[in-house]
Amino acid sequence: MTLQIHPIPAFRDNYIWIIHNNTHAVIVDPGDASPVIDYLQFNQLQLQAILITHHHSDHTGGNTLLLDRFDVPIYGPKQETISTVSHPVQEDETVHIPTLSLALEVIEIPGHTRGHIAYFGSLQGHQERNILFCGDTLFACGCGRIFEGTPQQMYQSLQKLADLPEDTLVYCTHEYTLANIAFARTVEPNNIDLEKREHCTKQLRSENTPTLPTSIAIEKACNPFLRCHQPEIIKTTSQYAGKMLNEPIAVFTALREWKNNF
Repeated sequence: MTLQIHPIPAFRDNYIWIIHNNTHAVIVDPGDASPVIDYLQFNQLQLQAILITHHHSDHTGGNTLLLDRFDVPIYGPKQETISTVSHPVQEDETVHIPTLSLALEVIEIPGHTRGHIAYFGSLQGHQERNILFCGDTLFACGCGRIFEGTPQQMYQSLQKLADLPEDTLVYCTHEYTLANIAFARTVEPNNIDLEKREHCTKQLRSENTPTLPTSIAIEKACNPFLRCHQPEIIKTTSQYAGKMLNEPIAVFTALREWKNNF
């Protein structure tokens, strides 16, 4: 059976991602154990592993209870201290889940937190699909706040993700898309792709349907944080900053500050 990926809603706007076939499952960033347990029981799935992208409690809060119920490995960033992580991982290592025939490469993407990581791989089936679980670094039409890293680190992390194959499906962990689009349209009001995306996103949310996954191609067309080289974004962000911004990192830094205050 081809692997399936589904969002399990948690809290106000979190998604816990579950990857599964007919019998086995892996979960990503379980901030809350209860909805995960309910999903596993309802679908009669055996949990095989937990993947953590960073240490924030809305991504790790369910670990202890899940460990009480299921004796499974928990993979997480080697550069962060997370007491429940049994298998610390870092750049260029691979997480293997044999029961799902799944292999996920670890990519270090600091910025949101000091040791934030992402998991990248592919789903085999009638059509191979690249997949990325990137926590709170790359969002649909946005990016995470910079809590522990630097703007330079965050910019480089986003560029690293932007260099992945454009067909890569992006599974981030918050339903922030509409709010992010509102900001993006302020920054780049003449982006036709963004205008179309806003219409589609509003329709999805009116039906209470997740706007994720997105893709690297879509984000490169619509996400201002991946478009710091675009003339319109340079112009509007320079106006916000009150000075001409000539380098992409300067545009990114001002853009992130603008979003913080938006």
